[in-house]
Amino acid sequence: MDVLTTALASGRVRYTLCALLVCTAVAARRSARARQLALLLASWLFYAGWGAAFLAVLIFSSAMNYSLGALLRKRVTAGCLWAGVAANIALLGFFKYGTTALVADPRLGFIHVFARPIGMSFWTFQALSYLFDIYREEELNPSLLEFCLYMAFAPTVITGPICRLPALLPQFRQPISPTGSDISVGVSRVLQGLFMKMVVAEILGAGWQPGAGVNAAFDRVNQPLGGLDVWFLVIGFGFQLFFDFAGYSHIVIGAARLIGIRLEENFDKPYLSPTPAAFWTRWHMSLSSWIRDYVFLPMASLRRGRWWAYVSLFLSMVIVGLWHEAKATFIVWGAYHGILLVSHRIGQQMKRSLSYQMPRKVGIALSGVATFCLVSVGWLFFRAPTISQALRMFRAMLMPKSYVVLSLPLTYYAITSAVVLGWALCQVAETLLNRWRTMQKEAPIAETPGIVSPLSLKNVGLNVAALELVEFGASRKWWWLGPLIVVIGLFTGLAINDLRPAAPRTPFMYTLF
Repeated sequence: MDVLTTALASGRVRYTLCALLVCTAVAARRSARARQLALLLASWLFYAGWGAAFLAVLIFSSAMNYSLGALLRKRVTAGCLWAGVAANIALLGFFKYGTTALVADPRLGFIHVFARPIGMSFWTFQALSYLFDIYREEELNPSLLEFCLYMAFAPTVITGPICRLPALLPQFRQPISPTGSDISVGVSRVLQGLFMKMVVAEILGAGWQPGAGVNAAFDRVNQPLGGLDVWFLVIGFGFQLFFDFAGYSHIVIGAARLIGIRLEENFDKPYLSPTPAAFWTRWHMSLSSWIRDYVFLPMASLRRGRWWAYVSLFLSMVIVGLWHEAKATFIVWGAYHGILLVSHRIGQQMKRSLSYQMPRKVGIALSGVATFCLVSVGWLFFRAPTISQALRMFRAMLMPKSYVVLSLPLTYYAITSAVVLGWALCQVAETLLNRWRTMQKEAPIAETPGIVSPLSLKNVGLNVAALELVEFGASRKWWWLGPLIVVIGLFTGLAINDLRPAAPRTPFMYTLF
C-alpha cells in the first residue's frame, strides 16, 4: 500500500495518466458509457494522489449514497431521508474530526491515513443534495457509474464548486465535443485562475520577505497591533482568500470547459456587493445557494412569522460556519454573518416606513462601503487562531489612539494597497469597456450620405482588425489588466526593501494541478 500511495503521489505519473484517460474519454464520443468510465477512472486516479485511503472513503460514500437514493426512490418518506442525512453527517463527522482524535491512541495510529479526506465537505454536500432532490420527486435516474462520476469528477472533487446532479447528468450523457470557443474560454479561465492563485494570493500570503505577509502576521498571537494594522490585515486576508479561492474556481471551470462540461460560476464580484445579502449571492455561490435551498427555505417554511424567518436565517449561517470547520472561530464567524443578514432585513423593513429617501446612487455607494467594511471585520474570526486574538484585534480597531501604531513591514502596506488598487482599476476598466461594447451594439448606422454616427468606430477610420483587437481586450480583460494588480506593489516593495531577496513560497490554501 505504501508503494502504491507513493507512486500515485508522483505528480508527473498521476497527471499524465489522467490526461491520457481524459483524451480517451473525449475520443470515445460514440459510447457514453466508455466515456464516463474513462472520466471516472481519471478522477479516481487524480483523487488517489492525495492518498489511497481517501479514495476508499470516497468510493464507500458513493456506494452508500447510491444505495440510499435507490431506497428513498422506492419509499419517499421523511424517515428514509433523515436516515440518509444522518448517515452522511456521521460519516463526515467521523472522518473529518473523529479520526483526528483516534490517532492520539498508539494502538490506533494506523488510522491516520483516513484522517480528514480532502474535499469531503464538498462531495458530502453533493450527496445530500441528491437525496433531497429525490425526496422532492425530481426525475433523477443515474446509473452507479454516473453517480460515482458525479461524486468524484476531477475538477470539482477537491474544493468544489458544489455541483448538483440535475445540472451534470445531462452533460455526462451527451457527446463530449469541445468547440473552439470551449477551448479558448477554458484556457483563458485556467490562466486567469493560475495568475490569481499563484501570483496575487501567494504574494499577499507570504509577503515580499519572510514574515511580511498575512500568514505571518496572524500567526504572531502576542504581537501588538494598531487599528490601521488590523484593517490592512483583514483587507489583505480578504483579498488573499478571494484570489486563492476564486482563482481555483476559475481553474476548475476552465478545466471542465476544455472537455465540454459547463460548471456554474462560484464568484461574481463579491466585494462590489451593495448589501450583506447581495454578498452571499456572489461569494462561494455554490455553497450559499445550497444552504438556501436545502436548509434555510425548508426551515423557514416550518412556521409562519417574521421572527422565525430571522431565526432560520441566523441558524443557516451558523451551519455555514460549521461546514468550514467545527471550531469556535468559524461558528462565531457564521453567527456574525447571521446577525448581519438579520439586521439588514430588519433595516429594510424600517426603511420602508421612513419618509426621507436618500438619492439612489449615494445610498448604493454608502451601503457598498459599509458592506465591504463589515465583511472585512468578519474575516477576523475566520482567520484568527483563537477567539481571544480576534477580540484583541477587534478592540484595536475601536481605539483611535492605536491608529498611530504601525507594526507591520512597510512592504506589506505597499503590496496590499497595490492589490486593492489594481483590483479597483480592473473593475473600473471592465465597466467602461462593457459600456463601450453596449454603445457599439446599439449605435445607429448612418444611412444618409454625409451623416456619420458619432458612436461608430468604423466611421472614424478603424479597420476590422483594430475593432477585433479592442473587442478582444474587452472580452479578455484579465489578459492585460491583471498585471496592474501586482506590478506597482512589486516595484514599491523592491524599493522599500532595498532589493533584498523575495520570501520563499508558502503552501497554497488548496492544491490542484
